[in-house]
Amino acid sequence: MMYDYVIVGTGLFGAVFAHQAKLAGKRVLMIDKRPHIAGNVYTEEIEGIHVHKYGAHIFHTNNKTVWDYVNLFADFNRFTNSPVANYKGELYSLPFNMYTFNTMWGVKTPEEAGKIISEQRKRAGITSEPKNLEEQAISLVGTDIYEKLIKGYTEKQWGRPCDQLPAFIIQRLPVRLTFDNNYFNSLYQGIPIGGYTKLVASMMEGIEVCLETDYFSEKEKWDGMAGKIVFTGAVDSYFDFCRGHLEYRTVRFEDELLDIPNYQGNAVMNYTDAETPWTRIIEHKWFQFGKDETGDDLPKTVISREFSSEWKPGDEPYYPVNDAKNKALYKEYEELTKKEKNVIFGGRLGQYTYYDMDKVIESALLAVKRELEYK
Repeated sequence: MMYDYVIVGTGLFGAVFAHQAKLAGKRVLMIDKRPHIAGNVYTEEIEGIHVHKYGAHIFHTNNKTVWDYVNLFADFNRFTNSPVANYKGELYSLPFNMYTFNTMWGVKTPEEAGKIISEQRKRAGITSEPKNLEEQAISLVGTDIYEKLIKGYTEKQWGRPCDQLPAFIIQRLPVRLTFDNNYFNSLYQGIPIGGYTKLVASMMEGIEVCLETDYFSEKEKWDGMAGKIVFTGAVDSYFDFCRGHLEYRTVRFEDELLDIPNYQGNAVMNYTDAETPWTRIIEHKWFQFGKDETGDDLPKTVISREFSSEWKPGDEPYYPVNDAKNKALYKEYEELTKKEKNVIFGGRLGQYTYYDMDKVIESALLAVKRELEYK
């Protein structure tokens, strides 16, 4: 045995676990099948722009412990997420707030907006607990906003009709009768200056790493080199899909470098009609306010169109489909994980949970604390 831990995956869960274990004097090796570190938060510098190669990642949290922790490894800018919804050329403020209601209905007061939502909810016949996402959305914002700004976008994202999706997906949908378009409204939020790859590299400083390394191709070798494995890949893949495949949604990106300074004037533009094939366009330079690290304006821009589709073997899994069927299947895999005494399963894929970044870090800190205290 050469290492106390071999960590499979260099994303946030693995990097946090590795850093804390190394601080405690443990011998750690990290491996990753990709040619780069940082998992899905990986950022690549193009023309001075830190491009989020696997989709936009905006750090936000109300947990001061987590915020203080990430600030040990990077300074964060003050970016605030205020997306724009584009419905067939009509532009609306997100999250749903008084700017949205004014554009949609011409209302000027919270009372007027609330009255329209209430009337539309009654006309839709929603008088009890919403049974699906469609009813949940209408109960929150009425039929007009549901039809224009939720239905098409959601069905593209999940590949299922809204009346077949569980209500909980948007139970925490931000709806505000104020002129507040700060999407997350968290106490702490921003983007690491220099990009997420720099942040993760700082966490992993001094730790041995093997990239372009497939754990499963030499599983016995890696298992024999470690006291324990920390596995952050897909939990069903670890067990060779013996209970069947868990379902995911995956995302495909079309990146484009443009020789113009400004494409859409905002970091995130959601396309909410069903006809537009992409769900959103990200213009990455606005995550850093259109400037390079010296404060100069960036003359070019990079955009990424996002296309959501059903996951199939060989694709990168992104969003767990946490419906009743998949929850039941995951429970079977969870029982199998309990029998693997020398393996710690963590992260979004290892626990089949769609974590925000702060929750990944929180869960990793808890997991490594339990592990080190137990030892």
